[in-house]
Amino acid sequence: MLTAQAKYQDPLEPIDSSEYAAQLAQFSMVEQQVLSNDLLTALTAQLGSGNMAQMAGWIGMEALSTAPAFFDGSPITINPNPAAISDEVFLVVYDETGTEVQRTSIPVSADPVEWAGVSDDGTPFPEGLYSFEIESRADGEVVLTDPVETYGRITEARMQDGQTVLILEGGAGVLASGVSGIREPSGAAIPSSSNTGGSSAGSSATNRRG
Repeated sequence: MLTAQAKYQDPLEPIDSSEYAAQLAQFSMVEQQVLSNDLLTALTAQLGSGNMAQMAGWIGMEALSTAPAFFDGSPITINPNPAAISDEVFLVVYDETGTEVQRTSIPVSADPVEWAGVSDDGTPFPEGLYSFEIESRADGEVVLTDPVETYGRITEARMQDGQTVLILEGGAGVLASGVSGIREPSGAAIPSSSNTGGSSAGSSATNRRG
């Protein structure tokens, strides 16, 4: 473009040398920017591939996150973290549509509890994805509502918009950056005596782990 401009310039009004130098510098900067963008794109792709290779090793592991947990009939371990000033704590359960399906009083403690997946009338909840919140109250007022982290088995890792997304059992997705813990699959059976029993067990959907 600059060559053509110089070739067809008016001999009586030649291009100002300082203006020509400025345009030349500007074109050089644009060219360098294009090269830098290409380099960054290639580098990002390389880093993404390396990250995916690392994440592939996570498949089959259990990830701790606030993503919805898949309920298959087995109890889900809840790790509450109620507000220090609370005098009453509730476990609030939502189905995959975001509808509240259960609200149960639990101890004012950070000790794990088991959500058995049983309604207040003793009817088992259907299989599917469920989310949990801990609602802390003090003097009858809500002082804190916190999403609960649960473990879910990783079934897939994929790249999406330059970020690694982990797909958990049941289909819920979570960014790798949103995972706060990884562990080997426990495979340990939960004693049935802590989650089943007579009518008194049916009236409470959660039980403290003994």
